[in-house]
Amino acid sequence: MPANLPPHYFEAEKRFRTAKTAEEKIAALEEMLAIMPKHKGTDHLRAELRRRIAKLAQTAERKVATKRASMIIPKEGAAQVAVIGPPNAGKSQLIASITSASPPVAEYPFTTHTATPGMMEFENIQIQMVDTPPLVPRAIEPWLPPLLLRADALLLVIDLGEDPLAQMEDITAQLEDMRITTEPANTTEPGWILRQKKAMIIGNKIDREKAAGNSTALKGKYQNRLPLITISARKGTGLEELKRKIYELLDIIRIYTKTPGQKPDFTDPIILKRGDTLEEAAASVHKDFTARLKYARLWGSGKHDGIMVKRDYVLQDGDIIELHT
Repeated sequence: MPANLPPHYFEAEKRFRTAKTAEEKIAALEEMLAIMPKHKGTDHLRAELRRRIAKLAQTAERKVATKRASMIIPKEGAAQVAVIGPPNAGKSQLIASITSASPPVAEYPFTTHTATPGMMEFENIQIQMVDTPPLVPRAIEPWLPPLLLRADALLLVIDLGEDPLAQMEDITAQLEDMRITTEPANTTEPGWILRQKKAMIIGNKIDREKAAGNSTALKGKYQNRLPLITISARKGTGLEELKRKIYELLDIIRIYTKTPGQKPDFTDPIILKRGDTLEEAAASVHKDFTARLKYARLWGSGKHDGIMVKRDYVLQDGDIIELHT
């Protein structure tokens, strides 16, 4: 099957060939991966690009060990969520409040200089949250755009003690400079946007003076455009609701497995995208299951217990499957 690569892929490939540093090469390769259509004709090329990225990352780690954590953050858990925002918006406080990570937290800006991951527990899964340096015009680290592209979703943290609309405009402009949008891309400029990302706005510091009025202004402009929640990371206000909204934003489902005659394992669910089928679930258990799978028995989805389903069956959150090969 032909790859049918778009013109912007070859532009990124040209940037890869002329790149001087490992960071620049990784950024170009990540862009090529993001542009490349996903089908069987690109499977080999996709694997080759990932191999190159891994090799370059190892080289970069040896050369610049101090930047290791900030350059490449391997995905862990059910999903990876990048937390971004202007200086002093409270990103690090948020990460410290909902994960076990301990990024520097202070009442002055620019305390975060690298990317710091932490795991957030939600019910029986963990979601990786990544704290990032503040978004400042003309001061974006070269590793940040690839990190945001790799992430499954973005959290846009706003300080409700300051003008929230101006902060949102700044964030949007800087994401656009990285060819990233959180809303439908402008179809009049094909190729201008590299990737549309799932995103949620977090109005932080709801306990501050002027926060109520600023929250109203923020909701008035953005509530119908992006998911939005107001919290106080410092006082813990709204954090449990935030965790659920992050899970809902990711649009993932949890599938449980069982073997005949035994109880299902609820401790380590398979994580799939909403709309995925039994075939994707089987492949995530073991690659050989995809070809050998005959059928599965299903519990959940409002169906009769143990109903037989085939590989094209669309699964729902909480389903229990018993695979038969």
